[in-house]
Amino acid sequence: MDATHPSAPDYHRLINGQHDDPFSLLGPHEIDGQRYVTAFDPGAEDMWAVVGDDGHRLHPVDDAPGIFRGPVPGAQSYYLRGGAKGNHWDYEDAYRFGPVLGEMDEYLLGEGSHLRIWEALGAHVMQHEDQHGTHFAVWAPNARRVSVIGEFNWWDGRRHAMRKRGATGVWEIFIPYVGDGARYRYEIIGPDGTMQPRKADPVGFGSEHPPANASVVRDIRNYDWSDEGWIGTRAEAQQRTAPISIYEVHLPSWRRKDWGRPISYIEAATELVEYVRDMGFTHIELMPISEYPFDGSWGYQPIGMFAPTIRCGLPSEFRDLVNAAHRAGLGVILDWVPGHFPSDPHGLGQFDGTPLYEHADPREGFHKDWNTLIYNYGRAEVSNFLTANALYWLEEFHIDALRVDAVASMLYRDYSRNPGEWVPNKDGGRENYEAIALLQRMNSETYGRHTGIMTVAEESTAYPGVSQPVDQGGLGFGFKWNMGWMNDTLEYMKKDPIYRSHHHHQMTFGLVYAFSENFILPISHDEVVHGKGSMIGKMPGNDWEKFANLRAYYGFMWGHPGKKLLFMGQELAQRSEWNHDAQVDWDCLENPMHAGMQTLVRDLNHLYQTLPALHARDCFDDGFSWIRGDDAQNSVFAWVRRGAPEDAEVVVICNFTPREHVAYRMGMPAAGIWREALNSDASLYGGGNRGNYGVVEALDGSHHGQPAHADIVLPPLSVIYLVRDHE
Repeated sequence: MDATHPSAPDYHRLINGQHDDPFSLLGPHEIDGQRYVTAFDPGAEDMWAVVGDDGHRLHPVDDAPGIFRGPVPGAQSYYLRGGAKGNHWDYEDAYRFGPVLGEMDEYLLGEGSHLRIWEALGAHVMQHEDQHGTHFAVWAPNARRVSVIGEFNWWDGRRHAMRKRGATGVWEIFIPYVGDGARYRYEIIGPDGTMQPRKADPVGFGSEHPPANASVVRDIRNYDWSDEGWIGTRAEAQQRTAPISIYEVHLPSWRRKDWGRPISYIEAATELVEYVRDMGFTHIELMPISEYPFDGSWGYQPIGMFAPTIRCGLPSEFRDLVNAAHRAGLGVILDWVPGHFPSDPHGLGQFDGTPLYEHADPREGFHKDWNTLIYNYGRAEVSNFLTANALYWLEEFHIDALRVDAVASMLYRDYSRNPGEWVPNKDGGRENYEAIALLQRMNSETYGRHTGIMTVAEESTAYPGVSQPVDQGGLGFGFKWNMGWMNDTLEYMKKDPIYRSHHHHQMTFGLVYAFSENFILPISHDEVVHGKGSMIGKMPGNDWEKFANLRAYYGFMWGHPGKKLLFMGQELAQRSEWNHDAQVDWDCLENPMHAGMQTLVRDLNHLYQTLPALHARDCFDDGFSWIRGDDAQNSVFAWVRRGAPEDAEVVVICNFTPREHVAYRMGMPAAGIWREALNSDASLYGGGNRGNYGVVEALDGSHHGQPAHADIVLPPLSVIYLVRDHE
C-alpha cells in the first residue's frame, strides 16, 4: 500500500471526527518499502500491533492524542493491544480489512439497477478475510463523513468512520467480532459540516423495541424452509379463476397475551394459522409489519422497510409464521407502503443532510394528510430501493403477495392538494409519471422473477388499467381493491329498509364496472375505525335486525363477483370498533348471535371454495347475469353465477327488507330441482329458520327473461343460494 506521510491537519480531522477518508490514514500502509500501522484509540495511552506472539510498539503521534503509529515488519495479519492506567485490551483493527463490495456492486448501485440491494447494503454477519464480524454499508452520497456507532465502540463516531466507495455514494466498513444482536446506528456529517441526527439503517434487518429506535444486526441467512409444496402450487391458488378469500389482520391486536403484549410470530404460527384455515379463508393479509416507530400508525408509517417488526419477534420467527401458513395451504399477503414515510429524526428524511429519499420541494415531497414525506420516485437509487424492497419480501420471506397501500396518492401530483400546492408534470398534467413508472417496474420485476405471486392495489379512483399488464399500458397489478363497491353498498346497508328502495342503484351500480379490473371486494380495517363504528353497529334496526342485515350483507358479498376480504373481528360481528391497543372481542362468541355470524362466514368461505360458479369467473362478465336487478320496490336482487359449462349454476337471491315473501315468483335458468345451499336466516346462524325446506322446484315457463320459474320463500333480511341439482 502506497501512502504519503500524513500531515497534522489530517490527524486533527481524524481526532475531531471530520475526516472523510480514514482508510487513507489508519491501518497498514507501505511507506518507503516498510509496512507502517496507524491506529486511533481515544482511550489508549499505549498501543501495540501484535503479530503472532510479537508485539510491536506503536508510538504516539505528537499533538495527536489517541493516534499511534509505527513500523510492523512482515505481511502477516495483526491485532491491536491498547493500554491505559495499567489495563490492556486486545481488538482487531477494522482498518486492516479490504472492501467487501465489488466492482459489480458499485456499478449496479450507481446505476440504480441492483435488485438485490439488501445483499450489498445493510449489516451482514460474515467471515471476511480471516475474521468473523459484520459488514456495514449505507448509501449517503452527500455526506462528508459516515460512521457506524454502537455499544461495540461506545457510540463514538470517531472510532469506525467508513470507507466511501467512489461515485456511488456508498460507504462501507467491516468490523470484526460484531455479530447478531448488536445495536447500531449511522452517525453522519452532512455536506455543510452539520452533524445529523443519528440514523437507523435504511436496509437494516432488525430494530430495537419502540420507542427505542437503533437498528439491530440480524443474521438472516440459512433459514430451513419446508414450504415447497405450497410454492409449487401457488400459481394455481392465486390466479384470477381461483377462490381467494382474505382475512386481514393487524397482528399486534389480533390476540393479546401476558398482560396485554402482542401475540408473537411463533404463537401466531399456530393460533392464527389454525383459525384462518378453520374459517375457510385462503389468505392471511398482514397489515404492515415493516418496522415502524408509532403504534398508532398501525405500520403505515414505516421506517425499517427491510425489518419485520420486533413487536412480535425476530425475522426467523416471522419466517416461521409464513412457513406454517404455507404448510397449512394458506397464502400470506403483506401490506407494502411505498407511498410515504415518516419524518422521525432517525428515519430517511434528510438522511445525509440533504433530501435524499424525498423531494426537496414540499409541494412534491410532503403529505399534509399524514404529515409524512414522499419518496422521490424519479431518482434511480430511490426507485431501486423500493423495487428491491418488494423483491426482498418475496425472496427472503416467501411472501406470496404485496398489497400496495394508498396507490391513488402516488398516481396524482395534486392528491389532497389545493391549486398552487402542487407541481404539474412535464406536460402540465396531474399524473405522477415517476410514481407510475415505479409501480410498473415493481410489478414487472416481481411477476417476472417469482412464479405465482400476486400484487394488489388499494386504488380509490378510476385510474384506468390498474390490473392490466404493463406491456398493454397498465400498471401491472394482479388485482385492485373495489373501493367504489364498498362505499356504495355500505351506504345502502346503513339505511333503514324503508328508504332502501330509493337507493337500489347503490347495490347494482358495481356490476356496471365489475369486470373492468380484477377486483377484490374489501371490507377492511378502514371501515371500523376513527369513529366509523363496527360492522354490526352500522346496521339499522333492533338487535335482531342488525344481525339479520349483516348476515344478508355478507351473503350478498360472497355471492357477488370479485375476490373477498374481511378484516378481523368482522366475522364475529363484534360490537366495538377496532382498537389497535386491544384484541379482537373473542368473548362475544359466548353469545349465540355472534357465534352464528362466525359460522355463517365459515360456511360462505366453504361454499365459495367448493362451488366453482362462485369463484371461477369472478373477473369475467360471462360468469354473471341478472335475473332481477330492478325490483327496487321490494329491495330484492337476484342473479346467476356460472363457472365452466360443466359446473353447477348458482342463483343468489337477496331480500333487504324485513318483509317475508312467502311465494315470490322468480325466473330461473332451468327447470328442475334447486338445492338451497345457504340461507342466511337459518337458525344455526341466528336467524328465524324460514325458507324452502332445503329445495326449490323450478317449472318450465319463462319469467324475468329466464326459461323457468319458481315460487320461492324469501325470509326477511336474508340471502339464499340455490344450486342446480344435476341428477
